Amino acid sequence: MEKIFSKVNPDILLSIVNRLEDVIDKRRDLTPEKEYLQVSCFKMNEGRTFKAHKHLEQEKITKITQESFVIVKGKIKATIYDSDDTVIAEPVLSAGDCIITLYGGHNYLGLEEGTIIYEHKTGPYYGIAKDKAYIQE
Repeated sequence: MEKIFSKVNPDILLSIVNRLEDVIDKRRDLTPEKEYLQVSCFKMNEGRTFKAHKHLEQEKITKITQESFVIVKGKIKATIYDSDDTVIAEPVLSAGDCIITLYGGHNYLGLEEGTIIYEHKTGPYYGIAKDKAYIQE
């Protein structure tokens, strides 16, 4: 697992890259408990289960949209921007890899035809005008 911290403010965790080979048998929480987006990973071998459950309704306040991308097939290059909009990292991710963006900016470039990703983000979504500020590249 690679953690990408801000150079402007080294206490801020901008992004996390978790590779397929980083996944272990036991549950690993990838994001800190205080973050809005909670991401974990583990192997789900034959016969493995956990107690059936549902989540209780509760009011939660999110102040920023956080996202994760899971590459299902193909390859992408992620460009990670620091809080001052400078490029801080450009990891290449392949099938089975996951990238989590907590703070800062990001962009993704497909490197193979037919690349498929799953995107997960915190909500609710109120539209582009309230959600995004574009970075001048």
